[in-house]
Amino acid sequence: MKQQPRIIFVDDDPNAGELMLRFSEEASYSCTVFRLPEMALEHFKNEGADLIVSDLRMPKMTGVELLQAVREHTPDIPFIIITGFANVDDAINALRLGASDFIKKPFDMDELQILIEKTLGHQALLEENRFLKRQLSLDHNSFGMIGSSDNMQDVYKLVNKISDIRCNVIIQGESGTGKELAARAVHYQSQFADKPFVTIDCGSLTDSLLESELFGHEKGAFTGAQKMKQGLLEVASGGTVFLDEIGNISDAMQTKLMRVIQEKQITRVGGVTPIDIDVRFIVASNKDLERLAVANEFRHDLYHRLNVVKLTMPPLRERRDDIPLLIQHFIDLYAKDFQRDVKGFDVDAMKKLVAHDWPGNVRELQNLVERSIALADSPVMSLDEITSLRSTDTIDSDLPSLEELEKRYIFKLLDRFNDSRDKTAETLGINKSTLWRKLQQYKQ
Repeated sequence: MKQQPRIIFVDDDPNAGELMLRFSEEASYSCTVFRLPEMALEHFKNEGADLIVSDLRMPKMTGVELLQAVREHTPDIPFIIITGFANVDDAINALRLGASDFIKKPFDMDELQILIEKTLGHQALLEENRFLKRQLSLDHNSFGMIGSSDNMQDVYKLVNKISDIRCNVIIQGESGTGKELAARAVHYQSQFADKPFVTIDCGSLTDSLLESELFGHEKGAFTGAQKMKQGLLEVASGGTVFLDEIGNISDAMQTKLMRVIQEKQITRVGGVTPIDIDVRFIVASNKDLERLAVANEFRHDLYHRLNVVKLTMPPLRERRDDIPLLIQHFIDLYAKDFQRDVKGFDVDAMKKLVAHDWPGNVRELQNLVERSIALADSPVMSLDEITSLRSTDTIDSDLPSLEELEKRYIFKLLDRFNDSRDKTAETLGINKSTLWRKLQQYKQ
């Protein structure tokens, strides 16, 4: 099982501590409560934690003083301050000193849970980025991608050639081939690696939401716009924007995006002042954008603006030599994550895995290894433990669970409709946002 997030909660009010303990048990957090900040600090130095939540005003040592002491020991530990209404200025000062966020009393536990999940998620993203940068610096790791086949060597050479050139890039390939990983490799291998890398899933957003995400909006631009919001293109200036599934955006959004690329300026929704941006666009699609452009289903001018360099991620069936390397990588990952003593697959199982066509590509292989390790009965897994391979003829030949059957059916429809989420959602009788949430769950 995955380790529960470890939280240290500090408040001199015993009622607050008792409430936090009950809440943590329901939310599956591992929580240690302290009334004295000094004891909390000592515990943290000895045992560590994933997050600290502390009241601001306490006797002897304040929340800010605890924050400073914690930061001296571990600079990047997430830290949430709890403050009364009258102490908001002190909380803002705590943010300047390195607190991750603050929450005002009185608050309900749902509000605190949202803030905790947001803070832990942000920390996980930071750690992922640090990990990627470390991996990209290792020559043998090939920019964080796994594989030594000729097809992947071609990918590595192209990534190395274009990384420091701020040209736009189209990455094409089937679903699950690692298009986003290739985009990250291009960015983090470059001299601009310390600049933002922002990902936007174009296929999951309506036009209005996508426009607001890309360009931002002014206060009062539409109902619910209670404050100004920077667009992701503005946030990413100096770095890279990765637009996933760009083949799904409407003609109107294509026109607006074309104007942005030409003029290197954006205007927030509801605004009138142009804002200069300096962004490298990397876009991805599992559709052939050139074919769409020829068929007038994608703007010719936008296609040619983006297609300075085209990078194609090969499907797994075209680089079978890499399958054992990928399997071992995922075994190492999930055996540690699940705390299971699993070493690998036996010879017969490995032959079957290498021979499989993997219509879901690396993502499908990763899911199978994760599931196999979770259910493994011995250190060496056999054929009996990989019967969840999706058949090209049927989606239920191995008597899967209802959840697994639903997942396979969704992927089957995506394959049939060339990854069109609109047609898939319509066939399933659900809306696109529900489909998007399910697909996000499958990536976890």
